[in-house]
Amino acid sequence: MTPVIEELPDDKVRITVDVPSADVHHAVEHAASDLAQTVKIPGFRKGKVPMPVLVSRIGRERLYAEAIESHIAGWYGNAIARTGIRPADRPELDYELPSSDAEDWRFTATVPVLPKPELPDWTKIQVPAPEAEVPQELVDAELDALRGTVAELTPADRGAQPGDTIVLDLVRDDGEAQRDYVVELGAGRLLPELEEQIVGMTPGETRELRFAPGEDDLAVVTATVKEIKEKVLPPLDDELARAASEFDTVDELRQDVEQRLREQIDAQVNEAFRRAALDAVVEATHIDPSGPLVDARTRTLIREMDEMMRRRGASLDTYLQVTGGSADELVIRLHEEAKRSVAGELVLEAAADKLGIEISDEQLEESIKERFLEPEHVLEQIRAGDAFEQERRSLRMQAALDRIADEVERIPLEQAEAREAIWTPDKEKTKTETKLWTPGSKEPA
Repeated sequence: MTPVIEELPDDKVRITVDVPSADVHHAVEHAASDLAQTVKIPGFRKGKVPMPVLVSRIGRERLYAEAIESHIAGWYGNAIARTGIRPADRPELDYELPSSDAEDWRFTATVPVLPKPELPDWTKIQVPAPEAEVPQELVDAELDALRGTVAELTPADRGAQPGDTIVLDLVRDDGEAQRDYVVELGAGRLLPELEEQIVGMTPGETRELRFAPGEDDLAVVTATVKEIKEKVLPPLDDELARAASEFDTVDELRQDVEQRLREQIDAQVNEAFRRAALDAVVEATHIDPSGPLVDARTRTLIREMDEMMRRRGASLDTYLQVTGGSADELVIRLHEEAKRSVAGELVLEAAADKLGIEISDEQLEESIKERFLEPEHVLEQIRAGDAFEQERRSLRMQAALDRIADEVERIPLEQAEAREAIWTPDKEKTKTETKLWTPGSKEPA
């Protein structure tokens, strides 16, 4: 059952949460198991005390109190996630202990929430809008990559270079060997530190390569280069177009490459403009969120960064050593990022309220169908995991951002740069970089 929300004065809300009997029963069993490990009852081993004996010894009230106290934080957190409420402080919980674990149970939580921001008239806010341009060198690079797919490989009597295809033997210090291994330098099939040491080797040369498979490990592999072959690119002409694409002429091929690149750049420029529009509205709103939500998001950002570094075979300590920063500075930076993320969401939710934006079940299901290969399975999962309403809120914020981006005043980037170059007293103030989360973005929220 969806929690019931009652708005109170002074930016507070009261949430009424219904807990199903199955969850209450699970909590009681869990508490009984924990208590059975600590309570000493003659004739029974720890952890083997039957429920009736345990209840008679410690009392039903203590058992139920343990069950509720150990689980209510999770029930409250789930309710907050389902409703989208943004707490500004810890809640005041109000409840009576259940009389039975076979019945549904209810509690209330009164909590201060982050105030809704007073939005400016965003139609009068000017946002720089760069023009999407396709650099010819980018088109040429795409065409060269296409030429590379049909290039001929010819022997090269010189040192190995990135882009060469080489044949080599790799022998580890434990004797395990990989013979006649074929690899293109720069294709990412070898560790970067190995490729760097192979560059410059000549046919017949043997060299010991050192690399670090882990944080504190150092390994050695002996590499012998047998052959080096370089790519001989075919001329960029109509014959290449017919051999490497569905086009008959190189002009048609070039136009297709330019069109595809333009679509990609247009999408990137549009996303950058949406971010800039949200940045501008947030800045004009002058909000400074804080509290449990910002703290929780900061912890999430730290955890995600740690996981990302581990996937790359490093750690946060490595990151700090490379960047020359401290742990405290990293936490401060991520805390500011979390504040900007929350501020952006508050602005978009307020904008959605102001615009009367609502997302129907049909619109939500259609969005899922457009984004996933197995939409029915995804819909089943998000419904079972209470993520349906979270997805609805995300689409609602996307729709609000669409309106904001359409309605702010676009100005040429050159005009904004010229205006920025004019000195004014407020330019003396230190400015910090803003990089806000936007709905649908791939960056941590």
